[in-house]
Amino acid sequence: LVAGLIALVQTDIKRVIAYSTMSQIGYMFLGAGLGAYANGMFHLMTHAFFKALLFMAAGIAIHALSGEQDIRKMRGIAQALPWTRWAFLVGSLALVGLPPFSGFFSKDSVIAAALHDHWYGVILALAALAGTFLTGLYTFRLYFIVFGRSDGPAPHVHGHGEGPRTMLVPVGILSVLALIGGWIQF
Repeated sequence: LVAGLIALVQTDIKRVIAYSTMSQIGYMFLGAGLGAYANGMFHLMTHAFFKALLFMAAGIAIHALSGEQDIRKMRGIAQALPWTRWAFLVGSLALVGLPPFSGFFSKDSVIAAALHDHWYGVILALAALAGTFLTGLYTFRLYFIVFGRSDGPAPHVHGHGEGPRTMLVPVGILSVLALIGGWIQF
């Protein structure tokens, strides 16, 4: 919860994603602390898919802006990076835990495990749900600031296109995994 609150006020794109990682580790620890080790490890796996996707998509945006990491200066970059915008949206939806994205299946299993542990499990599940709400706030704050419409001129993107294939292919693969990776459990 604390990491989620800190992520709400960050302006560096990599810091928002990094504090988000700390927030998601809370779900993994919750699963392990409840004895639901498989659920915690499952969230670790799905988290690897969507968090790597978010970091790599952020890297494409940073690369396009010659190292700029301030999200306030990235506003309006979506027109220059349409594929990156869609990939970042997939990663964001998986991070928030909306079905059918991978994060839904892993977060849901951890929260369900908490609900099976007496009265304190209900309290832990409510805390996890509060964390999910915070995740939605900081994730879509980030998404709409970076990829939303700009009131002023769009930032100047250096180079042509979204980047080399060595950057785009891994992002594409991770987008697919963030979308369907939660179905692995079945």
